[in-house]
Amino acid sequence: MKNRNNGSQKVQVYVDRLFVGVGDSQQLFDLKEELTTNLSEKMSDYKNTGMKEEEAFKEAIRSLGDLSGLVSEMREIGQDQAKQAVYSSMSSRVSDAGIVIGILVILFGLLTCAMLYSMGLSMDISSSALIFVVIGAPVVIYSVLTRESKTKYAMNRVRALLYGIATGMILFSMLVATMSGFATGEMFIAISVFMVFFLIGIGIWLSLLFTGTGRRKKGA
Repeated sequence: MKNRNNGSQKVQVYVDRLFVGVGDSQQLFDLKEELTTNLSEKMSDYKNTGMKEEEAFKEAIRSLGDLSGLVSEMREIGQDQAKQAVYSSMSSRVSDAGIVIGILVILFGLLTCAMLYSMGLSMDISSSALIFVVIGAPVVIYSVLTRESKTKYAMNRVRALLYGIATGMILFSMLVATMSGFATGEMFIAISVFMVFFLIGIGIWLSLLFTGTGRRKKGA
């Protein structure tokens, strides 16, 4: 574990030094996170072949090739406030739309469930409408995490998607457990169904939490 932390720290320091003097931007944050992930994975692959850590680190860097073009591009973007503003504005609009759509889907599910129950339908049937909550919540989570704010950069879209999936699985486990419990009247069936999806969802959440990088902007 200590060697892995040392390797990750070495990769992070290298990437930070590579872009030293480059103005901060969402694009730079995304690129640095992508490079850090790629370098860490390549370094791990080389170490698995028997290379020592330092050798694996140097080989991983060589495998990326010449990055001077990317550095220059990020420097230009960092100096161009207009490009940053346009990029952030477009991303924010997409995220805002996702948040609104997700909330509407959640409300539709809750209201439909209440309507079905008020019509005298059984709880296991009425609660089936909550599947819209299971769908809408991950959309909201993804949209919130991929939205750049004044203090934080937007999260990498793949990580945000995994957070959304994990949230959906946790909610789905609760929904299926509730429906199974009311339909069968057997608590052990509800618990067994709940455990499968809940543990997978929690596992994804924890792995993301322990491998995440700080998104707070400098000076925020």
